Amino acid sequence: MSRSEINLTLTPELAIEILNKTLEELQTAGNIQKLEEARDNVGNEMLKMMQFLFPVVMEIQTDIIKEFGYPEGREGVIKFSQMLRSLEREDVEISRLHGLIKAYYLPPVSVHTTNESPAEERTNII
Repeated sequence: MSRSEINLTLTPELAIEILNKTLEELQTAGNIQKLEEARDNVGNEMLKMMQFLFPVVMEIQTDIIKEFGYPEGREGVIKFSQMLRSLEREDVEISRLHGLIKAYYLPPVSVHTTNESPAEERTNII
């Protein structure tokens, strides 16, 4: 049986352990420096964030999930991500932790909290 044929099960507990370990690794001095250097090239542009920050975060996560038996490289990341998506729909803590990781490579999104469209708001300001 090849390594890619191994049937991995991602339990909520294991997902939380992997996500916490990923967050810890993202906060090590060497990785903070890598992320800051990448962030210097980016500003707040989403496309550039995905181009420069996303690969750094994915490299870190790939190394961690490999420790838990996931295949190395893209295949392992895809398998882990698919299982994680299904778990985060059911578990608030998994969703929260995954959101913290995504915040490293996605710009903050402002949430519009009124029911009016932006055009309606402009006319109501007068």
